[in-house]
Amino acid sequence: MTNMQVPSTEKPRKVKSILVTLPKPDSDKSPYFELAKKYNLKIDFRSFIHVEGVPAKEFRKEKINLADFTAVIFTSKNAVDHFFRICEEIRFDVPADMKYFCISETIALYLQKYIQYRKRKIFFGKQTAIDLAEVLKKHTAEKFLYPCSDVAAEETQKFLNDNGYDFKTAVLFHTVCSDLSDLAEVFYDVIAFFSPSSINSLFINFPDFKQNFTRIAAFGASTHKAVLEHKLVLNIPAPTPEAPSMTMALEQYIKQVNK
Repeated sequence: MTNMQVPSTEKPRKVKSILVTLPKPDSDKSPYFELAKKYNLKIDFRSFIHVEGVPAKEFRKEKINLADFTAVIFTSKNAVDHFFRICEEIRFDVPADMKYFCISETIALYLQKYIQYRKRKIFFGKQTAIDLAEVLKKHTAEKFLYPCSDVAAEETQKFLNDNGYDFKTAVLFHTVCSDLSDLAEVFYDVIAFFSPSSINSLFINFPDFKQNFTRIAAFGASTHKAVLEHKLVLNIPAPTPEAPSMTMALEQYIKQVNK
């Protein structure tokens, strides 16, 4: 992942290869595969971070009594998995009247893996805690549990704090850097990042990483900030009004430089 420095005046090279720092999609219908086919691109997937569950023994040290809570806020599928894992490990039967507040419909539907969806009280927003505001307003009396990782999104906690909700965070999983040593001699035209943790992982694995000819794509404000903090150039920011998804932002950029 190292080349000689490129003069900033040079015309951007065409994009032929992209590394997406996420696990490979389960479905063949992923927009990334459509993008690869449409522009004849090599798109690889590699998660720069992975999740390790907090053992029940460690969770007990947090002195959290799950029976105290009437509602759970989920902001990721990992949070769903590790909430139900901990419940099972400490033999806690989740009450049937527990309310679930999910940051998106995708996460709400994912609950079907663990509960009978139709028989539960499930609410969801579009993508952020702020989207949930209208729903949460009607449930101010609830005592919320917010299962998260050790690098939880601060905006969710800030929102809950600022609006006076009775909530407690429960760290149920850790975000850990993956070993990327096999990528040392590999070059990609674009690397797409989705979290500050994945950018940290890049520099933990490759402390001398130089951007050179690589274009950086980043999704979300906190990821944009991490790119700049590491003195990298953010070439492809997402989401934007014109490109609400990473694939749309990538396509817009590719159209410009692959002429």
